[in-house]
Amino acid sequence: MTDAEVKSLMDTILKTDQVCYTYEGDDCPALDGLSLELHRGRKIACMGSNGSGKSTFFLCCNGIIKPDSGIVYFNGRPLNYSRKGLLDIRSKIGIVFQDPDNQLFSASVAQEISFGPMNLGLSETEARIEVENIMERLGITPFSHKPVHALSGGQKKLVAIADILVMHPELIIFDEPAASLDPFHTDLVHGIIGQAAKDGITVLMATHDVNYAWEWADEILVFHKGKLLADGTPKEIFSDDVLLKTAFMKPPISFSLQESKEECI
Repeated sequence: MTDAEVKSLMDTILKTDQVCYTYEGDDCPALDGLSLELHRGRKIACMGSNGSGKSTFFLCCNGIIKPDSGIVYFNGRPLNYSRKGLLDIRSKIGIVFQDPDNQLFSASVAQEISFGPMNLGLSETEARIEVENIMERLGITPFSHKPVHALSGGQKKLVAIADILVMHPELIIFDEPAASLDPFHTDLVHGIIGQAAKDGITVLMATHDVNYAWEWADEILVFHKGKLLADGTPKEIFSDDVLLKTAFMKPPISFSLQESKEECI
């Protein structure tokens, strides 16, 4: 193995090899031979129309869905679907779902966030310290004793993020993180995502917001009909008119303005 191949292997945090999955009752596969690599420390936007396979890919990343065929690798090892293996992988790969109601289930905010650390075997004291730290960091301490069902949509999203960050993941996945949020909570969530990336966490995000992807992402994955249609920098992706048309995407406003200025020079 060459030095370049060794470095690539070390840099790869997650890899899928010919992953296929079809939901029961469907004729068309949600994932159709998906092969890709995610590199450590990157900010990766996952784009494509609804039904292109993004969410199914996310569910395969931490074992919520087991592929019909193909292999998902994390840190160079195939996912282990035993109970112990899944607990381990879900402590390292966290998903923040588009609808936090699909993620939250405990009686209070503090109990909700403490579930993960306690499940990892931390003592009650250790778990409480971890929970208090993450609640303070995300500004949710004032409603720590509230029932999760009594929170606003934005507050629920913050608790769902705290659920994941308290586990100190290596990879965090956001499925449409700003969906249904007001501008205040959208900015707040985007700030938390930015800080997670600065802290060295690999961040994978599904978004339809081309303007945000253009400004934020190091890399964009474009999904189409369960396959990876393209993988490149924001400039590479948004410069490809044929690709954008195929994936039903439009270039971001700032990119279009930049292109117009360059044409005038």
